[in-house]
Amino acid sequence: MDWGRAKNVLIYAFLLLNLVLGYQIWMDARETAGANLDFTSLADNTQQAMEEKGIQVLAPIPNETPKLPKLSYEFIEEDEAGIRIELKQPVDSKLIFSQSELEDALQDEIPQIGTFRLDQLMAEDGAFVLHPLVDSKWPLFNVSLELFYSDQKITGYLQTPVKITTAEESEQQVLPASKALGTLIENFLPNDSIVKDIQLGYYGQLFNSDLQVAMPAWRFVLESGEVLYVQGISGDVFSPKTDKPGE
Repeated sequence: MDWGRAKNVLIYAFLLLNLVLGYQIWMDARETAGANLDFTSLADNTQQAMEEKGIQVLAPIPNETPKLPKLSYEFIEEDEAGIRIELKQPVDSKLIFSQSELEDALQDEIPQIGTFRLDQLMAEDGAFVLHPLVDSKWPLFNVSLELFYSDQKITGYLQTPVKITTAEESEQQVLPASKALGTLIENFLPNDSIVKDIQLGYYGQLFNSDLQVAMPAWRFVLESGEVLYVQGISGDVFSPKTDKPGE
């Protein structure tokens, strides 16, 4: 018997078994997550549309409806604005970082990193993505800090600094996530869509102007990779692909 060949066959068999078991665990976790979600906050017609269109929502539906103002921000012109900066000392990279781990590892090189939040869902091939926080809580989705990595090392970053100003006018209560989700399910999401994340932050159309405006917005990330925003006051729907409402 060729023991070397038999050994290789066994190794490949075990690898295949692990892949099958891993896939099954992942599917079971998805089904369990879906079973544990509470859809009672959704209107009856929304739940009916979900069933008819085969739409799944795998993310918890937030129940917070804070009062938030609109804000304005402007991009700051600096020598290093919009230019990739190489780290003096590359940092060991991991597939998944926690916020505190990133801050500890990069505080010396990027002192302002504590004012940003890691956005795992927006990670790109070769780059982690973070967004600046408004009032230390709400991400401004229009603006990003990118951390570049290669060979298991974070090697550099790209940031366009901004100055954020909260509007003086009164705050307005944000519409419930369930209502924003209902709008998408009934009018915008195609059949068999899967919603995997729901998050409140700030978003606004970008204009050819020094001063930009952003409003509270619910961000919905689909498993297909598509991202949709529902403006938290008017309920208008925006897609970054077009940056126009209702498309």
